[in-house]
Amino acid sequence: MSVVQIPKPQVGDEIVNLSVPKLFEDFKARPGDRALVQMHTVPFEGSVGLVNLLTTTRLIRKGYDTTLLLYGPGVLMASATRGFPKVGDEAFPGNLSMNNQIKTILKEGGKVLACRFAMAALYGMRESDLIDGVRLIHQLDVLDVLIDHQRSGALILSTWTV
Repeated sequence: MSVVQIPKPQVGDEIVNLSVPKLFEDFKARPGDRALVQMHTVPFEGSVGLVNLLTTTRLIRKGYDTTLLLYGPGVLMASATRGFPKVGDEAFPGNLSMNNQIKTILKEGGKVLACRFAMAALYGMRESDLIDGVRLIHQLDVLDVLIDHQRSGALILSTWTV
């Protein structure tokens, strides 16, 4: 059996062609454009939570009036009590990445909503356990937030995982 001899990639090497141009225009929001990102996903159970938070931030930076809706296990992303050994301590690199990204979303003008029902009934979270600036909503508002955005023609991204 023969082995193919190829130099091992080194730090800084490009392993894909980065000179290929974008296929699509770098779209920006038009006046009045809205976006809704809904997340029903468990933090740290894959990359979808962090990727959606980064996408939410990108929508804000493109000029969209952006709302992030956390419901079901998604409310855990907005926990202000995360950290180890103490609240706010980053136990490992990236441990607070979701918290930090939610804070960025709020700082840059995004709205973050969390479902009270999921917080209390499913996870025993108190309102004071949320990151400052995250707004609580009634469980029946979860659908109405979606309807409100749909009726205005908003861009809607929805992730539902368990």
